[in-house]
Amino acid sequence: MLDQHRSALTHLSEDERMFRDMVRDFAAKEIAPLVRQMDEAQQMNTGLLRQLFSLGLMGIGIPERYGGSGGTFFEAILAVEEISAVDPAVGVLVDVQNTLCINALARWANEEQKKKYLSLLSSNTIGAYALSEAGSGSDAFALETRAAMQGDNYILNGQKLWITNAKEAGLFIVFATIDRAAGYKGITAFLVEKDTPGFSLGRKEDKLGIRASSTCELVFRDCVVPASRVLGEPGKGYKIAIETLNEGRIGIGAQMLGLAQGAWGHAVQWARERRQFGKPIVEFQAMQFQLAEMATEIEAARLLVYNAARLKDAGQEFLKEAAMCKYFASQVAERVASLAVEVYGGSGFVKDYPVEKLYRDAKIGKIYEGTSFMQLATIAKLTL
Repeated sequence: MLDQHRSALTHLSEDERMFRDMVRDFAAKEIAPLVRQMDEAQQMNTGLLRQLFSLGLMGIGIPERYGGSGGTFFEAILAVEEISAVDPAVGVLVDVQNTLCINALARWANEEQKKKYLSLLSSNTIGAYALSEAGSGSDAFALETRAAMQGDNYILNGQKLWITNAKEAGLFIVFATIDRAAGYKGITAFLVEKDTPGFSLGRKEDKLGIRASSTCELVFRDCVVPASRVLGEPGKGYKIAIETLNEGRIGIGAQMLGLAQGAWGHAVQWARERRQFGKPIVEFQAMQFQLAEMATEIEAARLLVYNAARLKDAGQEFLKEAAMCKYFASQVAERVASLAVEVYGGSGFVKDYPVEKLYRDAKIGKIYEGTSFMQLATIAKLTL
């Protein structure tokens, strides 16, 4: 992957640079050879999953006392970016683990829950975040899944849709309402293990892009969850979801940034090698201008993503910046991937070359973890 000059905002410390380079090297050597096969099989390679854990990439922000890497949120963002430049499907798996599941547990779990679940997430267990339902998308809290107290347990009934990592996950953060009349104040988060009685996976979605990333329906039929597995406290699910999704949007911004960087790198390489009219097409000014415009938009997206991540690590407000980086990076990813296909010409339209897949992968960036319209609504609210 072609490197770029860095502004002051995108300057990396020596440790961050070493970490980024390690992830970049791993992605190029270990992920790249598997991309097409995983996409066509619609399945994540199990050996690759073990490697992600062994490198500490599935527990970047988990403190070392729980077996994690003890890294920063910014380092998690770097990992998502570099992996997504090679395969955004693997990128989103790492993203959901680090920016949603681990962050939610680190902030809201009690000590007993942290010892058990952060230790699992850092070593061998993949997490999933179960909020969306058929009638609960952008209106995330119009959810219908119920949880009723019965002795020392809650009984969950309902369905969740479009749950990333569902097939591979061993732990699910599930949002359900314990009191419909209380509105959002009745929403509660539960830690549901894969083998919990009454819980099962439903249909696996057949998707346009990020096909190696599993997206499944979750089914709860009299699912028995001990009260000790409430995350936070009853009625705090709304706050947990909102705060965690704000961080997750930076992760999706990083995924889309990496995707755009990957597509641009492929386009530049092709333009240098492809010859027309007796010379490489990169020597034509029209091609140079197109690639230059793509590079400029990518760097602008990088500034937004890195700024939001730095603000989060510094403990400062980042809601507006998270919305901006998610919105803009997803726009850039779709545009750059589309132009990369055009740079390849007819070759870009076939599966023999990587830009076709990146173009398919880019579309989801405008949809999940808050649509572009929802990001614009947030930006307008906080700026106008």
